[in-house]
Amino acid sequence: MDSRFDLNSSELGAKLGKRFAGVSVAIKESALPKLTRELVSLRASQLNGCGFCVDAHAKDLAAAGEPAVRVNLVAAWRETGVFTEAERAALALAEEGSRIADAHRGVSDETWERVRKHYDDDQVAALVYLVAMINAANRLLVITRTKGGSYAADAFGDVAD
Repeated sequence: MDSRFDLNSSELGAKLGKRFAGVSVAIKESALPKLTRELVSLRASQLNGCGFCVDAHAKDLAAAGEPAVRVNLVAAWRETGVFTEAERAALALAEEGSRIADAHRGVSDETWERVRKHYDDDQVAALVYLVAMINAANRLLVITRTKGGSYAADAFGDVAD
């Protein structure tokens, strides 16, 4: 199955894409750790069934030197001992923020308290925007049926930061 549509093929699509990317740049420039950003993005993408984003974030984690065991266990993070408490808080936020329709009241107070324990105000802002942005990106690429498998690690220039 081929991609339905190239969002950057029209003038408006390209204009919107640049604005969308601007938010992502601000998140990237925040103090939220790169590995946390990638773990959160991978988990949300898994939940949303976005093949392109799962491919991209798994490859970027590997290119950044993340051990395969951690990349492979993101989908089952609750059942492992390979993630820090801070990463576990971020992964819980990613799940609850991605599954708003399933979570009754959205992000639980318990998860929010865990996030606040490990991240400062700027990092929390970056984390909340990251969860929103990766969910939006997943939806854009799932709607257009953008396929995974062809992503080249660091195509967006994030690995080294």
